[in-house]
Amino acid sequence: MITKEMTIAEVLTRSPQTAVVFLSAGMDCLECPSARAESIEDAAEAHGVDVEALIHQLNRLAVH
Repeated sequence: MITKEMTIAEVLTRSPQTAVVFLSAGMDCLECPSARAESIEDAAEAHGVDVEALIHQLNRLAVH
């Protein structure tokens, strides 16, 4: 299960297919240092994205 406390890099390592969700939300810096350091919640806030909706979409595509 993907949580808002995880980093983008963690999610992409576990479920690379979720990249499309990040990209469609305008979060296109998937390889930048902050993708490895900040939480999804922090990244969503910085991009003006609803974190709960993002997490829901990520979990729909993720491999558990």
